[in-house]
Amino acid sequence: QVQLVESGGGLVQAGGSLRLSCAASGRTISRYTVGWFRQFPGKEREFVATMNWSGGNSDYADSVKGRFTISRDNAKNTVYLQMNSLKPEDTAVYYCATKELPYFGRNFFRRESDYAYWGQGTQITVSS
Repeated sequence: QVQLVESGGGLVQAGGSLRLSCAASGRTISRYTVGWFRQFPGKEREFVATMNWSGGNSDYADSVKGRFTISRDNAKNTVYLQMNSLKPEDTAVYYCATKELPYFGRNFFRRESDYAYWGQGTQITVSS
């Protein structure tokens, strides 16, 4: 059974930084696309960032481009999201996710339905 566990969330002042971690168990994630999403209160989850299986390619939502960086350490079976220059509007619950099947192509996956396994989420609160 695949499990993803996020950590690193918390309260930070505007302009600050946080690094989220997503530890996977039940599968080796080295062959799988991974993604980060976030959810605002009363809203659907929205795409934040995604990275291909090797870590060689990544894609970001326009709202976080240049401020957030997704990375992965396949040896540790862990995915990261480095968040810099945080803004109050980044306040949300952040989720990591991985696809059901391996994918070695060039497409990026931005839809929630593209991902099969999800973590429980971690709260990020950015104060002004």
